[in-house]
Amino acid sequence: MTLTDARQRTVNYLRISVTDRCNLRCLYCSSQDKEFIPHAAILRYEELFEILGIAQGLGINKVRFTGGEPFARKGFPEFVAGVLERFPGLDVRITTNATLLAPHLGYLRQHGLERLNISLDTLDPATFARVTGLDLFGTVRENILKAVDQGFSVKINAVAMKGINDRELGAFLDFLRVHPVDVRFIEFMPMGGSDWRPEAVWTAAEILEQARGLAELTPLPRGGSDDGPARVFSVAGARGRFGLISPLTDHFCGTCNRLRLTADGRLRTCLFSDRVYRLKGLLRHPRLGPEAVHKVILLASARKPLGHDILLARAKGSGVCGTPMSAIGG
Repeated sequence: MTLTDARQRTVNYLRISVTDRCNLRCLYCSSQDKEFIPHAAILRYEELFEILGIAQGLGINKVRFTGGEPFARKGFPEFVAGVLERFPGLDVRITTNATLLAPHLGYLRQHGLERLNISLDTLDPATFARVTGLDLFGTVRENILKAVDQGFSVKINAVAMKGINDRELGAFLDFLRVHPVDVRFIEFMPMGGSDWRPEAVWTAAEILEQARGLAELTPLPRGGSDDGPARVFSVAGARGRFGLISPLTDHFCGTCNRLRLTADGRLRTCLFSDRVYRLKGLLRHPRLGPEAVHKVILLASARKPLGHDILLARAKGSGVCGTPMSAIGG
């Protein structure tokens, strides 16, 4: 079966937040006074297995686990191993801040995990502490290199912010010259609870112009299954690749293939919309259960909106959705 929406977009990618808890407090992600979802309200791992089975039956073939910080949840590595065993046809990935990653690398690699996305907005320790609230840059850098050494395919995602990391492009290019990783800059998005301002947006066009002055870039064909919405470039003399993701200035809503499931079981069909479909109550209901979840996922996918339309409808300078990124799941 294939999930499609009213615009004939194929929906085959599910991002699942396993927790809204995180050990960092990044400027663009969550407000400082955030209240975490009570543990009893979080989907149990058994319930996530059930939803994954339903989703795979509907044509979902790619799953990414996020947070918060997913490794902050007890039992997460064992859960991932279980997913890899139960659903061998799924392309399983993890997005992490890498602060808690090192003890689990060997276990996850042994059980078949191949790809990691690591959030890292700066290569400067002082800026890292300013952005995240903790002095853990050395730990993150070391864990990235450990992941590479153990054979993981690693992508580094950096949120592009003027006044924060707009002087570090050369350092990132030097990093991928030495290490076989992808570095992708993502335009700063106006999400709930973040310190977003229009003047802080460092656009993809500005980044590309600067990068071309620092390195010889060759654009690679778009649409690769592993690149998603990123425009990707090879860099002369580099072991890694350079990418740009532009949700604000050059949106890719027309080809969006994603659904998102929050840690408390709310299905979201667009990052910029606060409309949700509550799956947890259906799953736990004695007379509804998986059959109702199946129907709601079908309905939600059919109603998937164009995020760009939502962006245009909101007042300039305001947040697009009221939910912090940490509660949505990256």
